[in-house]
Amino acid sequence: MSQKGILIVISGFSGAGKGTLMKKLVAEYDNYALSISMTTRQPREGEVNGREYFFVTKEEFEERIAEDGMIEYAGYCGNYYGTPRAYVEQQLENGKDVILEIEIQGAHKVKEKYPDALLMFVMPPSAQELYRRLKGRGTETEEVILKRMTRAVEESEGIDTYDYIVVNDTLEDCIGQINAIVDAAHNTPDNNEEFIDTIKKELKELLKGDLK
Repeated sequence: MSQKGILIVISGFSGAGKGTLMKKLVAEYDNYALSISMTTRQPREGEVNGREYFFVTKEEFEERIAEDGMIEYAGYCGNYYGTPRAYVEQQLENGKDVILEIEIQGAHKVKEKYPDALLMFVMPPSAQELYRRLKGRGTETEEVILKRMTRAVEESEGIDTYDYIVVNDTLEDCIGQINAIVDAAHNTPDNNEEFIDTIKKELKELLKGDLK
């Protein structure tokens, strides 16, 4: 029984470990595909079109918007960033479970367009641990860390709109938890309508036939 893939949206506080989780999931399980965002910013050194991002002009991006070719998008620092619809839908048709790593507002836009999308919010085991991880990066000033913590307070107000929360305490445990949730989602009636309809039809045909 071939199944269409599930659209998975993963959000979480900065420092919760989303990026590491996504890379590990894709490396350990072959049913996942990471969505590739589209942007109008210039490629940085070492970035490849179609790998890190789909790099396009502002005009091309706005054409996609006009054609309803973006699942969600936003402007940031003078550039557009967004999720192209065609790439995601092709991966889903191929049976891949597609992961979008986006923030809360984008997640809500995705849910409006794809009601069956699975929304997960990655959380640290505690606020203190979140601060410790941000501090442990060693790449950000105390001012930037404070901004990220302030943003986390704002984002925490939207957590209850998600389908699931996953606590990233131990990386391997968290990956297993995410995969178990996706596995379970594959077995809901909504994701098996074609199979259910086939069984219904077969049962009726069998009853009309030689069944004694």
